[in-house]
Amino acid sequence: MKKLLSMTIAAGALALGNGFAQAQSYGADVTAATAAKVAAATIAECKKNNWKMAVAVVDTHGALIHFERIDDTQYASNDIAIAKARGSATFRRPTRVFMDVVNKTPATGTLPGVIGSPGGLPLVVGDKIIGAVGVSGGTGDQDEQCAKAGVGAL
Repeated sequence: MKKLLSMTIAAGALALGNGFAQAQSYGADVTAATAAKVAAATIAECKKNNWKMAVAVVDTHGALIHFERIDDTQYASNDIAIAKARGSATFRRPTRVFMDVVNKTPATGTLPGVIGSPGGLPLVVGDKIIGAVGVSGGTGDQDEQCAKAGVGAL
C-alpha cells in the first residue's frame, strides 16, 4: 500500500513537473479588502450573464478569506468553488491545467487538492501569487470567465 501511494505521488509530481511551466513564487497573502474586491468583480460578471455562481477567495495557503453565493446557486457549488480556489493557490496554477494532466496521468487525480475543472485562478500581484479565486455554478468555461473578471479587478 505504501509503495502504491509513493508511486501515485511520484507519477503526479512527474506530471506536474513536466506538464507545467515553472510557477510563480508566493507573495504576501491577499487582504480581506482585496478579496472582497475580487469577489465583487467576479459576482458582477456572473450577474451580467445571469449565471448563478458561488465565489471563493483564498490566501496562499488555501485558507478561505471571502465567500459569496448568488441566491439559488446549486449547493454543491459552495464546496466546489472553495476547492477550485484552494487547488489553484496551493498548486500555483489555474485549475484548467489539471484537465489534461489527469487525462494523461490518471494517478494525478488522486493527489489531494487536484481539481480537474476550470474556474480556479491564482491572484498575482507584482509577479507573486497572493491567493486564488474559485468559481462554480456554470460550465467550466463560464466559471473561468467569471474568475478572470475577478482577477482583472487587481
